Amino acid sequence: MTTTLSASLLAWLRCFEAAARHHSFTRAAGELCVTQGAVSQQVKHLEQWLGRPLFVRTPRALVPTPEGERLRVVLRDSFQAIEGALGQLRRRGEMGPVSLSCSPSFAMRWLTPRLGSFFRDHADIGLRVQGEFQALDRGRMLREGIDAAVRFDPGAYRDVHARRFLDEWLLPVASPAFVAAHPELRSPADLRGELLLHDASPWDGAGEFDEWGAWLAQAGVTVPDLAQGQRFNLSQLAIGAALAGQGVAMGRTALVLEDLQAGRLVDLFGLHLPSQAAYYFVSAHGQSPEVAAIESWLEAEGARFRAARTLWLTRAAAPGKRRRPPPRRPR
Repeated sequence: MTTTLSASLLAWLRCFEAAARHHSFTRAAGELCVTQGAVSQQVKHLEQWLGRPLFVRTPRALVPTPEGERLRVVLRDSFQAIEGALGQLRRRGEMGPVSLSCSPSFAMRWLTPRLGSFFRDHADIGLRVQGEFQALDRGRMLREGIDAAVRFDPGAYRDVHARRFLDEWLLPVASPAFVAAHPELRSPADLRGELLLHDASPWDGAGEFDEWGAWLAQAGVTVPDLAQGQRFNLSQLAIGAALAGQGVAMGRTALVLEDLQAGRLVDLFGLHLPSQAAYYFVSAHGQSPEVAAIESWLEAEGARFRAARTLWLTRAAAPGKRRRPPPRRPR
């Protein structure tokens, strides 16, 4: 028996897919810009047409039945394929640049200095970089025309293509002038809250002191007045304050390695912690040739950076290569 995909049936399926993905009629209605009652009624029409329930309606959430789950998966894949094909066709017709949404600090300190090599190899690809760190999902990327993105976070993406192309390590850094002015900082136990510089938003949903807290836990140190330090909403700002001699920032290697190599910053203790967050390349439209080229380039640049970082961190942690603490001042 052939089923005709009428306009009504397509509307029912779209409402069902959104409700199943969100486990809520209300959240589905918000995404589709209709009322909660309209979504509920459309799903009811679909259930009546199929002659079977698609949800178990509980007080806390919608739970797809086995048949509903099967339909949800099919619709998810189908809608993603349609949206991807439409997005590629639209972009080819417009011939505009690829829109790359990127974590601001990473864009400023890692990505931008390397873009010259990308344009040398891909002179035919236009690229528009936008600095932002808000969370992404397929719906938002499609609505706002975001072709691809780079995010620093723990991952766990579900409805988009996401590939980790660079991991991250954390280490406290300060300027040589600050180190000289604070000879008492000989070990992690000497840190005080008022000396610390915080990126209060390391990734969407993170706590203000997550990075410092994780590093201090590995060091076996407690800083009771941790909240007394300066707070910034970008890692770039905290690093800038460290470069200016204002305190100790929690450095991410992708953002501070060149400053460490040049001597503008100092690795205080030679204690390096792998971060729970990493850099992910995210796309929702499917792999157009342009988006695939950007992903491949980022993967290659990430590999080159990892090699340089491993060499530097190995040397920094070697005996005799760590920062020698300045002698204590005579009392």
